[in-house]
Amino acid sequence: MDSAPKNPILVTGTHRSGSTWVGRMLALDPSVGFIMEPFNLNHRPGICRARFDYWFQYLSPSNGDRYATDIEDCLNFRYSLGAELRAIRAPKDLGRMARDFWNFTNNRLHRRRALMKDPIALFSTGWLAERFDMDVVVLIRHPAAFAGSLKAANWPHPFRHFLAQERLLERYLSGFRDEIERQVRNPGDIVDQAILLWNLIHHTIREYESEHANWNFVRHEDLSRDPVAGYRDLYRELQLEFSTAIEKQIVQHSSASRPELLKRDSKSNISTWKKRLTEREIARVRDGTQAIARHYYGEDSWA
Repeated sequence: MDSAPKNPILVTGTHRSGSTWVGRMLALDPSVGFIMEPFNLNHRPGICRARFDYWFQYLSPSNGDRYATDIEDCLNFRYSLGAELRAIRAPKDLGRMARDFWNFTNNRLHRRRALMKDPIALFSTGWLAERFDMDVVVLIRHPAAFAGSLKAANWPHPFRHFLAQERLLERYLSGFRDEIERQVRNPGDIVDQAILLWNLIHHTIREYESEHANWNFVRHEDLSRDPVAGYRDLYRELQLEFSTAIEKQIVQHSSASRPELLKRDSKSNISTWKKRLTEREIARVRDGTQAIARHYYGEDSWA
């Protein structure tokens, strides 16, 4: 009989930071099974029965128990067929259900190690890591790149979801309460929203760094500049098998020469924000995030 799977892996951090790329590249190890964003409010119930109330739901020992069984089932690849059947609304849902059911069943039968890719779980990472003994990868991205990505996607954020979570405000975001309230009362443009959201996320990541020396904190830009070296390090830290075949696939999935594979040119993706943001917007982002960004990015990163 195969040995029991190792600790599950959580890939989280800044959304719009290549977390899908990172999760998929780590899941190239055949012992790993990929799980896509159960904390996303639009996730399919077959994958995870837990229904969250907020974007960036905060789970802690005080409220996590009600979700623990459903999350554990997800990490053990127990697909909830009944919940998914009740949620079907269109023929395409049947095809997705069949795919997800097969993936979960195959991963469970092969006793694969779960890899949960979920930036929306960021504020619950401490509880998840402790409750399920997870190995954690936290992704960090340049504030201008984050703002440029949100602008291109036109992704406004409902900041009232933060105000509705008093425990989250008290634990991590107390210093931002007034800014969040102003954003809720009088929403700024997408760049203003990106500035505040980046600060909330990376302020929390800074706290994680001081509390969890055993977690893996990775800048998106470093991984994009040298994917092979970066992933080799992550594979080693996560006790995954880094083979020649996997190295070749990482190169293919990170290169503009094979856009049909992942449609990603990791190196050129670093500076895309310079085309997406105006000079004034870049200046706003730099000024609005510098108190935290200076811990991660030097002057040359804005050139």
